[in-house]
Amino acid sequence: IASKSTKKIDYIGGFAVTAGKKVDSLSDKYKNDNDDYTSIMVKALGDRIAEALAEMIHKKVREIWGYGNKENLSNEEIIREKYRGIRPAPGYPSCPDHTEKGILWRLLDAEKHIGLSLTESYAMTPGSSVSGFYFAHPDARYFNLGKILKDQVKDYAKRKGLSVKEVEKWLQPNLGY
Repeated sequence: IASKSTKKIDYIGGFAVTAGKKVDSLSDKYKNDNDDYTSIMVKALGDRIAEALAEMIHKKVREIWGYGNKENLSNEEIIREKYRGIRPAPGYPSCPDHTEKGILWRLLDAEKHIGLSLTESYAMTPGSSVSGFYFAHPDARYFNLGKILKDQVKDYAKRKGLSVKEVEKWLQPNLGY
């Protein structure tokens, strides 16, 4: 329940999907055979498959949550994200902190369930993978952050239990100082 006073129901979820390890090994095989074009195409197709999986699961989640059952969207409307809810991902403009993937991984146990791991820099392995959050609220919209100032970094570091230096490391492209 989103608010005890209004008794409104809202949902949030997390997801991680992958096209699998074979995408990387097949791409590497072609690259080792000096077939760069096919290597690039295998990776591109793997990335598209992972994105399609994320979109398909988002549709299924909307149905489970009860507000996607009556959707009858065209491909164009799906591409323009005319459905209810959003699926932001750590490392992207509205959620620039890659370290949030660590929390998501612990909640989903993604490595155990689908063999999807994180590097020290929070890159997903295998590469053709997508992860993020599902926000169900009808007013949820994507947004870009402005530059983050020192006082905001200090506050965020305190709330995350990290040093200011560590937060600055992960948010460096977004810092306004």
